Amino acid sequence: MYDVIIIGAGVSGAAAARELSRWHLKICVLEREEDVCCGTSKANSGIVHAGFDAPPGTLMAKLNVRGSELMGKLSEELDFPFRRTGSLVVCRDIRDIPRLEELKTRGETNGVKGLRILSRSELAAMEPNISDDAAAALYAPSAGIVCPFGLNIGLAENAAANGVEFRFNTRVSGIQKISGGWQISTDNGEYQARIVVNAAGVYADWIHNMVSRRKLRITPRKGEYCLLDRSAGGHVTHTIFTLPGKFGKGVLVTPTVHGNLLIGPTAADISDKDGTDTTAEGLSKVMKKARLNVRDIPADKVITSFAGLRAHEDGHEFIIGEPEDAEGFIDCAGIESPGLTSSPAIGEMISDLVCKKLSPARRTDFIAERKGFFSPASLGPRERSELIRKEPSYGNIICRCEMISEGEIIDAIQRPLGARSLDGVKRRVRAGMGRCQSGFCMPRVMEILARELDCPVSEITKSGGTSHIIRGTVKDSFKGDTES
Repeated sequence: MYDVIIIGAGVSGAAAARELSRWHLKICVLEREEDVCCGTSKANSGIVHAGFDAPPGTLMAKLNVRGSELMGKLSEELDFPFRRTGSLVVCRDIRDIPRLEELKTRGETNGVKGLRILSRSELAAMEPNISDDAAAALYAPSAGIVCPFGLNIGLAENAAANGVEFRFNTRVSGIQKISGGWQISTDNGEYQARIVVNAAGVYADWIHNMVSRRKLRITPRKGEYCLLDRSAGGHVTHTIFTLPGKFGKGVLVTPTVHGNLLIGPTAADISDKDGTDTTAEGLSKVMKKARLNVRDIPADKVITSFAGLRAHEDGHEFIIGEPEDAEGFIDCAGIESPGLTSSPAIGEMISDLVCKKLSPARRTDFIAERKGFFSPASLGPRERSELIRKEPSYGNIICRCEMISEGEIIDAIQRPLGARSLDGVKRRVRAGMGRCQSGFCMPRVMEILARELDCPVSEITKSGGTSHIIRGTVKDSFKGDTES
C-alpha cells in the first residue's frame, strides 16, 4: 500500500508529487498516457498570469498570485525556461477604460504589484505593432512566459529523483473504499493507497463521481492556437490580451520562451474529452481576432496549429480538498487557466492537505535542484569543439530547424522518465519543433529511439498507444531484419 497515489501526471499532479516528496511518504503517480505532460499541460498559452483576472477571495485568485511569486525561484531550482516579460490588456474604445480600472482594482485586491493604466502613446512606445485602434492598456509587469513542457517535466523528474514512482499507460477504471484507504483498479493492475489525489484534468469529474454523492461536472473547453516561426518572434515583446469576456481572456498574442510567436486560443465548450482537433474556422477566427489588437501579424509564418482542452468546472473555480463523504480522497479538479501559473501553489496546498492527514516526518535528504537539458549551443566555440571531439554524437545535427544533435536526443531518452516517443523527444529537446515540423528529422529520431530503446523502428510511435508511424513491412536499420 502506498501512502499517496496521485492520478494524473500533468502539471498539477507533478507539482503535488514534487512537494509531497519533501516528506517521508511512499508515493506513486498513475498516468493513462505514455508520458508526463500529455493533456492540458502540453497544449496551452505558456503564460504566467499576474493575477488580476480571478475574483478576489477565490482559490483561483489566491493560488494564481502565489504561483506567480514561486515561479522564478522554481525555474532556477528546476532549470526550465521562464521570463517575466509583462502583459498588456488592451481596450480599443476609450469608453472601456473604466473596465481596465476595474481589473486594476481587482488585481491590487488580489495582491498583484505594479499594475498601471497606459495611455495610447505609452502603449505604442512599448509595442510598436499594437493596433491603431488601441486606446489604452492595463500593464502588469509581474506576468511572464514559461515553457509548459519544461515546467511539467522538471517537476516530474525532480519528484522521481526524490523517490516518487511513476506508472505510465495505466488507466484508472474504478476506485473503492477499503480498510485504511482506497483501492484503485486500472488496466495495469490493482493499487492501494491511504490517500488518493485526483489530478486527472478533464477526467477529474469522472474520477470524483466514482467516490462522492456530490457530483462534479467538467466541461472540456477547446482552445485552438497558431504557432509562428522564430522569424516572427519579435513582433511583440509582451503578452497582449484583449479585455476578458464570458469565456475568459480572449485571443492573445505572445512571444514564447523559445523565440516563436503564439496566437490563440478560441474557446468552445465541447463534449469530447479527447477532442483536440483543429478546424479551419477556428484558426481563421484566431487570426482575425489577434489582428484586432496587433497589426501586421505575418500569417505566412505559421508553422503549425494545435488545440488544447481546459477543464472548465461549472462554478469556474478550482476544486481542491476532500469531499464530505470521501475521507482520504483529495480533489484537484477544475484546474483551468490560470492553472499552469498556479501549479507550484497547488502543489503546496495538496502537500499541506496530505500532511495534515498523515503527519509524516520531513526528509533531510530532499533534492531541491534538477539540471535541465544540456545544449551544446550554450558553449563557446572552443568548448563545443572539445565536447564534440570527446562525444561525436553532439556534432551530429539531426533536427536542422532547431539545431538539435543526436547527443541531445540520446539525453532525452536516457534521463529519468525519459522520452519513449517522437512527441516525448520533441517536448524535451525540441527536435521537430521547427519550421519543417519534423518533416526531415522524423526518420532519424525514430531510428535513435529504436536503437536506444532496443526495439524495432515499427514500434516507435508519435505519442504512445496506437499512434504508430510505420505500417506494413519495413527494414529495421539497426537490427538488420524485416518487421511486419
